[in-house]
Amino acid sequence: MPSHSSQRLAVGAIVAVSAGAVAFLLWLLYVHHPPPALAQQWIFLPRLNALFNGLSAVALCAGLYFIKHANVRAHRASMFTAFGFSSLFLVSYVVNHALRGDTPFPGIGTTRSVYLSILSSHVLLSIVALPLVLTTLFFALSGRFMTHRRLARVTFPIWLYVSVTGVVVFEFLKAYAY
Repeated sequence: MPSHSSQRLAVGAIVAVSAGAVAFLLWLLYVHHPPPALAQQWIFLPRLNALFNGLSAVALCAGLYFIKHANVRAHRASMFTAFGFSSLFLVSYVVNHALRGDTPFPGIGTTRSVYLSILSSHVLLSIVALPLVLTTLFFALSGRFMTHRRLARVTFPIWLYVSVTGVVVFEFLKAYAY
């Protein structure tokens, strides 16, 4: 079992990496402007992002089911699968925004208000989810299962919400912008 100071160092590194990732994504969304011609060449990326988010949500739910039924091995496999899909999503998301830029939502009225509410909660919770997921995974891998369990009770609903609302945001954009 790692020492307390090495665990604090690992969690600090997770927070620093997460902050760097968020800063990079903000730069990518609000400062970087790719050539408009690329947008049509990579039109499949938003759908791929939604697929990865949806698959992550399914794996998360399977992981919850398995741990509730004391199947630790299947839980672990499901959670690694969810982490893998979320990681693939993050890579695809970065590539999408690097090549295509941001997609403004053209809807108006109530539809726009609903979309922006979902989007803002999705973005804010995704910023929180990244360090939570990495820290929860760290505690599981380092054998600190009581700490892992306590943190997972917070991490799971946030991660699931972010995965599901990622698909919802895509569906809004597909209906109104793509």
